[in-house]
Amino acid sequence: MNQSSQQKLIVLAFSGGLDTSFCVPYLIEAGYVVHTIFVDSGGISSTDKQQIEKRALSLGAIQHHQVNIGQALWQQVITPMVKAGYWYQNQYPLLCSDRYLIVEACLKLCDQLGTQYFAHGCTGMGNDQVRFDLAVQSLGDYTIISPIREIQKHTQQVREYEKQYLIEKGFDVSDKVSKYSINENLLGATISGSEIDEWQSPGEASYVLTTPPSQVDSVDEFVTIQFLHGEVVAINKNCLDESFTGEHAVQRLNQIGGKLAIGRGIYTGDTTIGLKGRIVFEAPALHCLNIAHTALEQAILSKAQNRFKTQVAQKWTELVYEGFFYDPLKMDLEAFLNSSQKQVSGEVTLLLSNGQAQAVAITSPNILKDKQSIYAQSANWNIEEAQGFIKLFGKSSTMAANQHLIDQSNVNCAEPDASESKLVEKAS
Repeated sequence: MNQSSQQKLIVLAFSGGLDTSFCVPYLIEAGYVVHTIFVDSGGISSTDKQQIEKRALSLGAIQHHQVNIGQALWQQVITPMVKAGYWYQNQYPLLCSDRYLIVEACLKLCDQLGTQYFAHGCTGMGNDQVRFDLAVQSLGDYTIISPIREIQKHTQQVREYEKQYLIEKGFDVSDKVSKYSINENLLGATISGSEIDEWQSPGEASYVLTTPPSQVDSVDEFVTIQFLHGEVVAINKNCLDESFTGEHAVQRLNQIGGKLAIGRGIYTGDTTIGLKGRIVFEAPALHCLNIAHTALEQAILSKAQNRFKTQVAQKWTELVYEGFFYDPLKMDLEAFLNSSQKQVSGEVTLLLSNGQAQAVAITSPNILKDKQSIYAQSANWNIEEAQGFIKLFGKSSTMAANQHLIDQSNVNCAEPDASESKLVEKAS
């Protein structure tokens, strides 16, 4: 291959859907030699992966590549997310976070092929374009090609344009149209479209991972999760190792929690691009891990740690959600989170029932217990000490409250002065 053709090699992040299917012939027509890559972040079968490869090659890709990032997701996303313990705007467990590792895998292929050209199928209307582009810009000197954003300069009917383009090029276009847009990976599933976008009650068909609550078996289930320094090391006594990885643990928890309708949610809030967003999501494993870790952590960390850590966790979550996965501040915050987890070791037993996960038992040598005191039962201080503590603890507040009552009394009872009387007369 000569130098000019080498320079026109391009790597396309390929999912096999309409957008990325359109991108292949579009890029070829623009003069690129297209290598497609499917980055498996979970949520897809072997049969589907074979169909994706077949689709890419039939559209004209010179070669199709595939890579799995499940374990990388466990290490780089799920583990710090569990340590943080904060969902975006207290609602959404960052199921979009695989985008950054997808970009990493794509750029690694760019380096192997010796090209700086990278393409994705993001539109100019959503959050993923921000995550993809900022990740690329943070990881090196690459040129981003975005075919869908390019055609949006010429038409507002993007999907119809894509379909017609493919048909004119002689490629088949699936007639199957789903009322929902579904994105599934190891972390869970997000669903949008139809009545969800209209802020109406989601139909039962919008859920893909969890059993409807009305169909859940009434039998409860117990799950034990063991932590070491804030990291999961065992599920139901099965230790994480080469044969039972973090990826496998999440898959297992998704199955267990999913059949009990656990981890369902509806996120409504602020998107990165400034619009209000609404999606249905399902994250059984993340929900269980978060409940267990929070219960253990709250029992071990000091009051000051528990209070301050929330601020750090919120900022970490916002950075990851909005595209700043590689910002140095995120690394700084993770250093704090790791430090806060030094004593967070122990085992938590979860009781899973219809739609709920409760931490019913905690075992750890690091629980902050006073051997001589039990809350609301017994204490190693006397009544006088308790009363003195209450008096001093609330002194500033009670003084301010009393002063406020005095001020209010003066306002209600005071006669208007002469200047106020004159103003009343003028108004009359």
